Amino acid sequence: MMRRFPWILRYAGAIWLLAFLSLAVADDRFTDNGDGTVTDRQNHLMWAATDNQGDIDWRQADRWVRYTLPDTLAVPYTDWRLPTLEELKSIYVEDPAYAGYLTDCGMRVRIIPQIRLSCGWVWTAQQQSISAWGFHFNRGIRIKDRMVLKKGYRALAVRNIQ
Repeated sequence: MMRRFPWILRYAGAIWLLAFLSLAVADDRFTDNGDGTVTDRQNHLMWAATDNQGDIDWRQADRWVRYTLPDTLAVPYTDWRLPTLEELKSIYVEDPAYAGYLTDCGMRVRIIPQIRLSCGWVWTAQQQSISAWGFHFNRGIRIKDRMVLKKGYRALAVRNIQ
């Protein structure tokens, strides 16, 4: 019995160390650049640190990320775009222990804490006829809606980095 005890301690210590290192690596994935942008080193993306701060339809969202946002940031990039559904899913936090935060519109969202949304629905670049896809950051689901709808929808800009 005495011989098993040190083995159990070593095993438990190794498990704790692996859990700690995996959390440290996850925290290193996203960097707040301090200039209104957040870098995702895993997916080689740069995100705007905030959305457009108000209800917006799809066409307005597309114009906002391409023309309005670049003039509000101190960085010289002009290749901002609406994200894909997969890119938005990559910043959704699935961990049930993560409570997320409450947005200005009163919705709780589960997105990485470095990005601040003002409401929970975000438009994607994917469109079809008069509809486009959005992502719901409270429930972690995709939504297909008419592009003219505004209520609750936001624009969040992203760009590829080398």
